[in-house]
Amino acid sequence: MRDHTKLRAFELADDLALLAYRVTARFPREELYGLTAQMRRAAISVPSNIIEGCARDSQADYLRFLYIALGSLRELHYQISLSQRLGFLLNDDFSLIEPAVIETEKVLNGLIQSLRVG
Repeated sequence: MRDHTKLRAFELADDLALLAYRVTARFPREELYGLTAQMRRAAISVPSNIIEGCARDSQADYLRFLYIALGSLRELHYQISLSQRLGFLLNDDFSLIEPAVIETEKVLNGLIQSLRVG
């Protein structure tokens, strides 16, 4: 079993989940069960799938869960863009979360590529 706490991708994903909760707390109340909930689910899915993948015995299963995490991260990236265009996400919050998503994507994608090659 792999230790997820030693992965930079997990650390970034965990920080991103906390940040997603913080920035969506300011969304309109009518979005509580809409975009707010969807963004929070996507954000939580990223570190959760990294952890689940780490608990798997086979490299193929590990990679499968990392790809699921990457898919959730890309989903969150779109939702961040959408919420900014809708005026729900303040510019200050966007300038915090957008770079965090991009960095997490790069690190997670790097982890996936290193496992595919090795």
